[in-house]
Amino acid sequence: MALLIELGGHTLALRHDGPGEPRTVDGGVILPAGRIALLHGLGDGLFYRHGQNSWSPCGWRQLSDQPLRIADPVRRVTADDDIWDDPCRHHSSAVAAIQGEEGNVLLLGALGLGVPRLTADRDTLAGWYESGAAPWFAAYGPEATVFAAYTRQLAQHLGQGRNRAGNVWCSWYAYYEGITEQQLDKDIDALHGLPFDVVQVDDGWEEMVGDWQPNEKFPSGMAALAERITDAGMTPGLWVAPFIALPGSRLAVERPGLLLRDEHGAPVVAGYNWGAGYYALDVILPETQEYLVELTQRLVHEWGFRYLKLDFVNAAAVPGVRTNGTGREEAYREALALIRRTAGDDVYLLGSGALLLPSLGILDGLRSGPDVAPMWQNYASDDPSDAMARNAVVNTLHRLWHAPVAEVDPDVVYFRSRLNLLTEQQQEWLRDLADICRFRAVSDPPSWLRPDELEAMTRYLGAAPAIEQLGRYKYRIDGRDVDFTAAVELPTGAAYPIS
Repeated sequence: MALLIELGGHTLALRHDGPGEPRTVDGGVILPAGRIALLHGLGDGLFYRHGQNSWSPCGWRQLSDQPLRIADPVRRVTADDDIWDDPCRHHSSAVAAIQGEEGNVLLLGALGLGVPRLTADRDTLAGWYESGAAPWFAAYGPEATVFAAYTRQLAQHLGQGRNRAGNVWCSWYAYYEGITEQQLDKDIDALHGLPFDVVQVDDGWEEMVGDWQPNEKFPSGMAALAERITDAGMTPGLWVAPFIALPGSRLAVERPGLLLRDEHGAPVVAGYNWGAGYYALDVILPETQEYLVELTQRLVHEWGFRYLKLDFVNAAAVPGVRTNGTGREEAYREALALIRRTAGDDVYLLGSGALLLPSLGILDGLRSGPDVAPMWQNYASDDPSDAMARNAVVNTLHRLWHAPVAEVDPDVVYFRSRLNLLTEQQQEWLRDLADICRFRAVSDPPSWLRPDELEAMTRYLGAAPAIEQLGRYKYRIDGRDVDFTAAVELPTGAAYPIS
């Protein structure tokens, strides 16, 4: 069906193949379920691309420019939705927007599950669902206004987070997989009395990814470690990747029936890390769901961890053959909901590698970019999903709009001079962005900090600055103007990846 609609004083031609008519709501219009195409009339505008998961690139590109995407096909398997990649056309996941010359923004966003995808060119903005059909929301006006209207619709249709993280200390960027019980005991002692709410133990505690029991570096067990953190006055947190397993894990070897399979019956590789491709679990299978319940009960109710960083969760939504033809986003949401029901409503659940729409109402927070890393730019990489501070800042800035429905986790900030290649300006950008997100995390062990660095960190974590947004990349933090424009711009001589 073709018709004209008016959005914020802007008239557009609409074509849709679903039943029903457009319906005016707060801030915009609900469009019928199915495939949608808008003749936008904005010419060579700026296109907003939203990435499929936490690590997928987000940002604005001129429609006449090359699409924002991950060029490396191997990396795309981990960090984006490879099945819908398009090297020639601008594409987006869940929501997209176009800004015209006058500055107003046309937004088209999905309001349901089924892998919603969008594309745009100089004439049209189109959206469709890979499976099933759900309504769309469209709005036209100032950028902040239309994205705020969209988040209100998302809250109504899918829900929003309940809990707040507070100040988090995380082991990853100090020790990576080299953590030990002995070292963490020392750090917990040093953290006692500092303004941290959570101590989150990251990767390196487990026997192997897929085998979630403590390794030989944690002889006292994880319940003892959680109790140690609690006794120090902080919430115990733990990293886990519940939907994946490495090929050499006991889970993959002894319980292969839990693995997701492709159309040829082979295990689905959901991404690459730890020097190998890792397998996805078929989270719809009753046996896998029993496994997830048992795992969550152990982590939360037996060991006592009340903050879970659920990593690589996009593996639950990779393409594969699922029971009863269940859609991949529906499978993802069902698995997360199972963990939430088992953990309880008061346990903080943070998703990394998370998909926005099917996480809403279940996860409290979402990682907003790739790992920060104590360096700004990797001279050997132009991958927008690569681990570096600039990529994390850029991605976070372009995901701030969803903070009302899920906390935006920008990853850690730094105060240490040890093992740190960031300039003072780059560190300030990280800290200011964490203040804007109101999600502050640090990985610096207190023993690594000079007295002035420890004092600066303590002062920063204890502050509650007033935040005011002045523009897309401009903010006022307690009366101090902060401009991230230089952080977003590509370095001189850099080029967009094209292959």
